[in-house]
Amino acid sequence: MAKTKILFILFLVFLLESLVSAHEKKNILEEEILPEFEDFDDIYNEDEDELFDLWKHGRGNKVLVNVDSFGAAGDGTSDDTKAFEDAWKQACSKRRSVFLVPSRRTYLVNATRFNGPCDNGLIIQVEGTIVAPSDPDNWDPKSTKAWLVFTNLTGVTFQGNGIIDGAGSKWWEASCKKNKSNPCKSAPRALTIDSSSGIRVKGLTFQNGQQMHFVISRSDSVRVNGVKVSSPGDSPNTDGIHISESTNIVLQDCKIGTGDDCVSIVNASSNIKMKKIYCGPGHGISIGSLGKDDSIGIVNRVVLDTAFLTGTANGLRIKTWQGGAGYVRAVRFQNVQMEDVSNPIIIDQFYCDSQKPCQNQTSAVEISGVLYRNVTGTTKSKKAMKFACSDTVPCSHITLDNVNLEARDGTAEVYCNSATGIIAGYVHPEAECLNSNDKKIEQKIEECNVHNEL
Repeated sequence: MAKTKILFILFLVFLLESLVSAHEKKNILEEEILPEFEDFDDIYNEDEDELFDLWKHGRGNKVLVNVDSFGAAGDGTSDDTKAFEDAWKQACSKRRSVFLVPSRRTYLVNATRFNGPCDNGLIIQVEGTIVAPSDPDNWDPKSTKAWLVFTNLTGVTFQGNGIIDGAGSKWWEASCKKNKSNPCKSAPRALTIDSSSGIRVKGLTFQNGQQMHFVISRSDSVRVNGVKVSSPGDSPNTDGIHISESTNIVLQDCKIGTGDDCVSIVNASSNIKMKKIYCGPGHGISIGSLGKDDSIGIVNRVVLDTAFLTGTANGLRIKTWQGGAGYVRAVRFQNVQMEDVSNPIIIDQFYCDSQKPCQNQTSAVEISGVLYRNVTGTTKSKKAMKFACSDTVPCSHITLDNVNLEARDGTAEVYCNSATGIIAGYVHPEAECLNSNDKKIEQKIEECNVHNEL
């Protein structure tokens, strides 16, 4: 009996030491691997209902600019481009204007640039549908890369229950990704916010984009809330929300289903915060691609907190081309649930989206400081986690903390090449191939272990 008690006490001591050790390891990881992130709750939870209804309840203080008043037909077949341009000129020039696209009407608008700067307090209220010309042959050859572009704006709000419809089906049919005999040509981005700051986007629906649905480019402080994106799962290059050369971007409560990345974050972007993102179908949530054509790619400080991915071709992905330079640092993916997702966790420094094979090169975009925490669900692919990193520019400081990915059929695996990091919590499938050889971190953990033994 006494022997049993001793063994039980020893077991409890071992269990307590393990828990303390795991906790201290997590603290080391937070201190050594990831930089400090500020608390995002105040940003995420800000009440926007007052702003959303302001144009209705505060009309006494607003200048209502209705596109119908400028001759828009709203029948879906007449060209309403000029009416939109004329209405924009007035709305942009008058303080506290509401640029209104009325409900229950469809407006055919060709490629248009809505240029700022505009007077203070502009609201773009979209309640109806704005639709693009459906035939690529009728598209202005000078505007092949963009449909609706809003540029040089400050403090502008886009909101409403309306639809931005790219009518992209004929563009998809002409894509070389749908038919390899077709020439590879670019198609327009549906809506772009460019060179702007202090922008809010709330409630809009983007559908059937010719290529990317919603692009945020060269902008700062853009907040997107309650946006929906929808296009078929086989529609090529139809990224949901694409962020490029932008800082301080918040995406919250967005539901995205496309034929490409639900969210893509590319070069010169930092302080990107995403919460409550629903993704599927699509190619997952991606950083990259970066480094194409030997270019420099830099992405820094990205947080995804709470996401649900269903049936996507990838899950949480970082993708870079061989031959590039720059870095991806300080990335946190946490509280993510997946269902029937291929490649749930993937870092790929050998990305090659080309009809021709890519040449092997030694330079690469450096990837470090990536945390996966509380990631659970099911994988369709055998490799639940894949860290395919460059031998010359390896991935480092990759952290897995409470990751549980089950295979529907068979046994899930982890693949590592030139990737090192730390396993700080329960991880399934086992990822021993990722165990760090970083001397600084090993020394810290060893000190932790010695302390526990004492």
